[in-house]
Amino acid sequence: MYTVAVKRDFIAQHYLIGGDWGAENQLHSHHYQVELQLHGDQLDEHGYLVDIVDIEKSLDALVEHYRDRILNEQAEFKDLNPSIEHFSRILCQSLAARVQAANIHAITVKLWENDIAWASYHLKR
Repeated sequence: MYTVAVKRDFIAQHYLIGGDWGAENQLHSHHYQVELQLHGDQLDEHGYLVDIVDIEKSLDALVEHYRDRILNEQAEFKDLNPSIEHFSRILCQSLAARVQAANIHAITVKLWENDIAWASYHLKR
């Protein structure tokens, strides 16, 4: 199986809810890094799994939606703790709707909130 990936970074803010996590319950920023991985077993007539330029457009548009915003105020986080687990799922599902290549069988989003902590979500089509 082939995998093509594109990575971007952005800064967004959030505060955790539903528990006592000390300073994490206060509004704070993270320098997120998101990696979109597309998986498939067939290349197109050009030898691509998917055109990287198309992936970049989709990822850039989604990143701009969250850049310099408070995650808790976004509709998709209503009643959710804005953890990196929830955020990676939300990003993955949003990107799956944007990337329409027929030969893509799975999508993975890996999301880092700092240099040592990340979560991922894998979606099969």
